[in-house]
Amino acid sequence: MIKQVDSREARKRRHARVRKHLMGIETRPRLAVYRSLSHIYAQIVNDIAGHTLVAASTLEPEVKSLLEGKTKSAEAALVGQLVAKRALEKGIREVVFDRGGFLYHGRVKVLAEAAREGGLVF
Repeated sequence: MIKQVDSREARKRRHARVRKHLMGIETRPRLAVYRSLSHIYAQIVNDIAGHTLVAASTLEPEVKSLLEGKTKSAEAALVGQLVAKRALEKGIREVVFDRGGFLYHGRVKVLAEAAREGGLVF
């Protein structure tokens, strides 16, 4: 019998495996990334308090106006820069990167590099 691989379930298993060892604390919160087919989301989370400190996505009106005619990778870079800018405004400089079970490739990698260029350390 051939086993059929469900890519969503595989991503969830990878995410759970990574999250066993990764936690955002007050001094170094977690930068979580979620990538859907058409959008990308990033948020900085303090897991101990259970609070989202900073968030950015391609759905925000501020970002949507800048996305006209850009590739998905360019959109991810814009979101990475925005989340880094907002984090620095709140005094957050160091974070732990949580790729959410996605491969560190493509849009996830571009977002991470843009956040690093924006001033975040991870």
